[in-house]
Amino acid sequence: MDARHGEREALIAAARALEVTLTDIQAAALLRLLDELSLWNRAYNLTAITERTAMIRDHLLDSLSAAPELTGTRIADVGTGAGFPGLPLALVAPERRFTLIDSVAKKIRFVAHAVRELALSNVEPLQARVEQLVPEAPFDTIITRAFAPLHVTLEHVDRLARSGTRLIALKGRYPHQELAQLPPRWTLQSVRRVSLPGSDAERHIVRLAALS
Repeated sequence: MDARHGEREALIAAARALEVTLTDIQAAALLRLLDELSLWNRAYNLTAITERTAMIRDHLLDSLSAAPELTGTRIADVGTGAGFPGLPLALVAPERRFTLIDSVAKKIRFVAHAVRELALSNVEPLQARVEQLVPEAPFDTIITRAFAPLHVTLEHVDRLARSGTRLIALKGRYPHQELAQLPPRWTLQSVRRVSLPGSDAERHIVRLAALS
């Protein structure tokens, strides 16, 4: 067994532990995404995570852990950075359309490059400040990772949401204080603790819904 095949098998098994089923082709594409990120990172400093095992855990698996929380067909990844969690989620959910939003030009340039390299027809990279964005239509799900405290995030995404829009926030420790500051428009649906294979760090996924 060559090293890359073993890496694919390990990724498939780790994703299965998160209740995400990957095909061999999807696993290969996810690992190719990391290859491209590593190449670009040398010149553009897109991520502080550079060790391969850590990249698989903290970029791929952390992103995929949110897959069961998505709803609807129009998904916005706010503050996507170098494309996480949006790119991995788009790879495993080709039936959904993803808009990946970030204000930093070099990060959106990388996302656009990855979209071309991986032939992702369901991803639109968008360089914009989310608080100034007025979308053509509201999104079904808005997802964020390491973006801002919840009350700030919800203020910024207000114009992206309609009644029933779901907001998924990937957090570290249980965000007690943030949950105590939710604006009236949003209601808490669930907080799910996530255990990533190979990590004992605390991770939680917060799910909110817009009321109006």
